[in-house]
Amino acid sequence: MKIKHIIQAIVFIPIFIILGLNIAAFGSILFYRAFYPHKTVFMHARTPDKIPLQYQPVAYENISIHLKKAIIAAEDAKFAQHSGFDWQGIQNAAKKNKKTGKIKAGGSTISQQTAKNLFLIPNRSFVRKGEEAVITAMLEATTDKERILALYLNIIEWGEGLFGAEAAAQYYYKKSAAGLTQHEAAQLASMPTRPVYYQQHLDNKRLKNKTKIIKKRMQNATLPQGDD
Repeated sequence: MKIKHIIQAIVFIPIFIILGLNIAAFGSILFYRAFYPHKTVFMHARTPDKIPLQYQPVAYENISIHLKKAIIAAEDAKFAQHSGFDWQGIQNAAKKNKKTGKIKAGGSTISQQTAKNLFLIPNRSFVRKGEEAVITAMLEATTDKERILALYLNIIEWGEGLFGAEAAAQYYYKKSAAGLTQHEAAQLASMPTRPVYYQQHLDNKRLKNKTKIIKKRMQNATLPQGDD
């Protein structure tokens, strides 16, 4: 094989692989407009073989409005207004990353986190952030905000092998996600930054403080159009 052909292979094979993966992701996104995933890439990566997966996806209307508001207050206050990206948040995160030379902060929206949790492994790199952006754009172009929030609430990690609002509500409060109170919702919304740690440390002072802050912010949380 000539050197020219080798160079072409080195250049184009990764492009075709990435293109193929994005086409597959696009098809999955269309599927997820009506159905929930059986198991996401993130779940697979985060759940050890010895730990049973606790995951019970439920309809959007079967999740407490308190949890919807709490998650928006905690994760992405501009969720109902932006098109998938919080540019101010991204700029702030970029400044932090530039200082350290590493991906420390992401400025990720709920849409970006949904894209990541559905399709990508949990590591930090510029390549993965780029792929996350592409998937987020596809998600926002094809799926309404209410459905994106429904997907996110059903696949978010809340402990070791514990994913989604229904499984979390049953595990922590012995009730369905529809019955979560304002305080319970605020506490759950405080946990995703360190879900496995907080699972074992519910009396953690930082967790309690975050719960109080989120509870206050919930009253100003803007839900997707069509929700009360």
